[in-house]
Amino acid sequence: MMSFKHSQRLALGVALTGSLISGLAHAEAGKEWTTYGGDYSNNRHSSLTQINTKNVHELKVSWVRSLGTLDSQESTPLVIGDTMYVSTAAGPRFVYALNAKTGAIKWVYEPEIPSDFAQYACCGIPSRGVSFANGKVFVGRLDGKLTALNAQTGKELWTTTVSNYKEGAGITSPPLIVKNLVITGYTGGEYGVRGALQAYDQNTGKQVWKTFLTPGAGEPGSETWKGDSAKNGGATAWYVGAYDPKRNLIYWGTGNAGPWGNEPRGNNSHDIDPYVNLHTVSTLAFNPDNGKIVWSYQETPAEVWDYDGVNEQVLTDLSINGQTVPALMKASRNGFFYVLNRETGKVISADPFVHVNWASKVDLNTARPVENPDKRPLLNTWAKNVCPSVFGGKNWQPMSFNPTTKLVYIPTIEACMDIMNTEAGKRDVGKFYLGTDMRMDGPPDQANPSRLIAWDPVGKKVAWAVNDDVLHSFGGTMNTDGGLVFFGNAKGLLRAVDAKNGKELWKFNVGTGILQSPVTYMVDGKQYIAVTAGRIKGPPSFMGKKGEALIKSSPEGGYLMVFELPN
Repeated sequence: MMSFKHSQRLALGVALTGSLISGLAHAEAGKEWTTYGGDYSNNRHSSLTQINTKNVHELKVSWVRSLGTLDSQESTPLVIGDTMYVSTAAGPRFVYALNAKTGAIKWVYEPEIPSDFAQYACCGIPSRGVSFANGKVFVGRLDGKLTALNAQTGKELWTTTVSNYKEGAGITSPPLIVKNLVITGYTGGEYGVRGALQAYDQNTGKQVWKTFLTPGAGEPGSETWKGDSAKNGGATAWYVGAYDPKRNLIYWGTGNAGPWGNEPRGNNSHDIDPYVNLHTVSTLAFNPDNGKIVWSYQETPAEVWDYDGVNEQVLTDLSINGQTVPALMKASRNGFFYVLNRETGKVISADPFVHVNWASKVDLNTARPVENPDKRPLLNTWAKNVCPSVFGGKNWQPMSFNPTTKLVYIPTIEACMDIMNTEAGKRDVGKFYLGTDMRMDGPPDQANPSRLIAWDPVGKKVAWAVNDDVLHSFGGTMNTDGGLVFFGNAKGLLRAVDAKNGKELWKFNVGTGILQSPVTYMVDGKQYIAVTAGRIKGPPSFMGKKGEALIKSSPEGGYLMVFELPN
């Protein structure tokens, strides 16, 4: 594994607010919402209680702000003091600073992004938000650049190039703030790029370190790749990371191997060894000071189903068999819910949270899945009715954890697919590099293709569930000490349910699909709920009739909606 370090020393100054530098993994959100996941541990849990199970039915619209684009809206707003920062789709086209109480615009930043960026974007043109630290707003862009703005004025402070967007390597997710660093990955697993995680100095934008996520020739792990295929092997870190300040470790998940089909990088066989393709579809722990990998766990060796391992890592301490375990929880696309020891990477448990048939279980002695040979696609050979589908048991839409109920609230997908490997051919830069054919109209329909489940990570079971008849319907979740879980769906319904039992207590139709999790915050003694809305722009053709149903669920839209209790 290759790591490049800038010669400068890392400053020890802390970033963000005091609530984020606690040694506890679950330093939950309070009056502000200062990071994508609510805190460093991605719990998406708020300590606010003003809106609760007894009065949530009184919620009403406080204000609405158009985002200026109708593309899929996936941004999590941040709230620092009385200012809200939110990015839009399409580049982002805009970054707004708003009065969090009224929605009035304080400033707007419109980056100069090349007009051809969209043709190199795999799966839509979203922006999932910005990051904040030390009076600066940081935003990743689909043209592969990272920009720092003055949080008070919106003035651009610096812009640096992270990746070549014309290779398919853009930035869709907010960076992670650690000490004086801004840390980001990029997309491109469908284009045959080589994934990396990169850190930049907050003040100057200069690169401090870069760690590639597939091994170079002769490096440890290179023997897990056929020939020199690792150089186009994917493993992109295109989603968000987590940070444990006490252990000084950051955690990130990696995406699919490139190409999707296994033949160029491994065996065209059910016998996958030795070509498991490190570090694709993995959870990794890094030292944030130098980018070196501390430990790595691979969820799906020699992956061929597009079961990206990027889903958010949620950090907490769990009581398991009478012992307190520093846990990392992850609902992986491969359908298994993992609990790892975040100090060592050891797998504590791995259990299916949706219907899974590509593997019968994860063997805890080897930490490897036990595959069903009939469900692994081979060259020109279909694997039929493979579950989960290419969308996974859970996609990027974030889950949340409540330390009181000790439940994880997960937007899940119950769907299967037929899939076959094809000749990938020679990689053509900037074009899809897949080597796969798939279809979703073949397998039988599921009665409830989307389920919002409350998962007990210690008992390893579903506590309660909310069902939906549209595939890939539920957006991300957020929960509060008011006893509530908030989430939206493809039909535009924003809901609040009782965190203990899932009973619906309030709903409001915002008029277009909701993909991202709501957030909550308090200004001048009043609690607010905010959510971005704007349905998926257009599903892939292989979704067939299921994709058509998803699009018909609601019209296009693009706005930010905020709710409050009556005075």
